[in-house]
Amino acid sequence: MRHFGHIAPEVRQRLFHQEPCEFTADSSVRLLSAALGATLYSPATRPRLADDIVKQSGRGVVSMVLCLEDSIDDAEVPDAEENLVRQFTDLAGRAGADLPLLFIRVRTPEQIPDLVRRLGPATRLLSGFVMPKFDEERGIPFLEALDNASSASGRRLFAMPVLESPELLYRESRVGTLEGISRAVDKYRDRVLALRLGVTDFCSSYGLRRAPDMTAYDVQIVASVIADVVNMLGRADGTGFTVTGPVWEYFRVQERMFKPQLRRSPFLEGQADELREALIEHSMDGLLREITLDQANGLLGKTCIHPSHVLPVHALSVVSHEEFSDAQDILRPERGGGGVLRSAYTNKMNEVKPHRAWAERTMLRADVFGVANEDIGFVELLAAGIPG
Repeated sequence: MRHFGHIAPEVRQRLFHQEPCEFTADSSVRLLSAALGATLYSPATRPRLADDIVKQSGRGVVSMVLCLEDSIDDAEVPDAEENLVRQFTDLAGRAGADLPLLFIRVRTPEQIPDLVRRLGPATRLLSGFVMPKFDEERGIPFLEALDNASSASGRRLFAMPVLESPELLYRESRVGTLEGISRAVDKYRDRVLALRLGVTDFCSSYGLRRAPDMTAYDVQIVASVIADVVNMLGRADGTGFTVTGPVWEYFRVQERMFKPQLRRSPFLEGQADELREALIEHSMDGLLREITLDQANGLLGKTCIHPSHVLPVHALSVVSHEEFSDAQDILRPERGGGGVLRSAYTNKMNEVKPHRAWAERTMLRADVFGVANEDIGFVELLAAGIPG
């Protein structure tokens, strides 16, 4: 699979200075954690789930979570588990089907070995499990169950813990909770693909819900948690993990209080004013702003609950030609001793030692999402990726 792989090769050639790389479920942890992109959630109860997975893969989705937790009623869990087994078995019988990375969001540790046993040979299609309300005490049994199920099945299975517990939100318990999470995930570092943020649960603890005009970073109590999670668990010194962005809840805006947040000029230049209007109508201007803030705050990828959110996440994850040029200059072997240099675009200072970690992360993102051609911006990437 590859990002923007659903776009015709000649279109990719026009869009990209360096095309996104190909990867598989067996690629390195470092590459896969960066390549998750927009992870699309789907309730495990959907009767045509196998068809839905194949359809979304054909539209550019590279990672999906099939949910047995908050997205379904408590009484639906047994039927949803049976449905998952049927749908995976169906997919396993489809020779040559292009599939995304598939994860199951469970409720209890006991579900992990049980589902792997029931899936049998179809486990080869499974990349791992999403673990809810993760902290040290609750999380260790999930990680132990995953480790045992992976060994028993002979399949490399990953964990994606969801950080969403009230103890993480409350100031008096936050640091201790983060220290415990750090101990747990570090012990199973080879199994942890990414840490996911459960911002909806954070808001629930205070009876809050951000409006479509607001991002998670406008809700200060949420923004403070994100900052502390990145501070302690997302460091670039080799101890950190990929932390993914929070879910965007909206599809369409009925009434708008504030002005749209998308400038018109980039769309006029790309002759895509109708695309701008459609994005605004479907509340995508707020989503685009939040994705940009995710990246500025050290997050990569995003939880998505609607297919229309996938392409904006991927389009804004592509490395610009300017970013790529800066990163290349900073990482040149002859720059190993440090120093300061003017960027090739002659608009900024590149300081080699302080900017090295940024450059390394940028080059990893360039590998998985590609590098845009010099005259290509996110508008062209958005427009090209929309199904005809």
